[in-house]
Amino acid sequence: MITYAQIEKTIAALPGVTIGVHWGNRTYLVGERGFAWQRPFSKADLKRFGDETPPQGEIFAVRVESLDAKDALLAMAPPGFFTIPHFNGYPAVLIELRRARAADVRAAIAEAYRIMAAMKPAAPRKKRRVTRSRSPRRGSAG
Repeated sequence: MITYAQIEKTIAALPGVTIGVHWGNRTYLVGERGFAWQRPFSKADLKRFGDETPPQGEIFAVRVESLDAKDALLAMAPPGFFTIPHFNGYPAVLIELRRARAADVRAAIAEAYRIMAAMKPAAPRKKRRVTRSRSPRRGSAG
């Protein structure tokens, strides 16, 4: 088992990490890219579990390199690692912290950090120039 407090210590040791809030959840970023975040279940998530008991306690999410990497990680079935329909097609996994091994969570965090830190910085967004069509002046014949 690992706690958010222990996760914070692990993440604090990584260079260039900032902490932000996205979608109301504490998010850990490197180079303005989220690599891990707290991920409590929404009402919609809980509804999708139907009669199945959802994972309990603190839930944490980490990015993975690709959907293939996600499938491979989930096939290895480390305790506490899972996904939900909301994450279909998205390269990230969820972790039920009360069931997960601390070493597995630390490894997942380190890998998520490595992946996102290695990405090229996003190109600056160009400001779109807004042009207005000119309408004829009042009173002009035209």
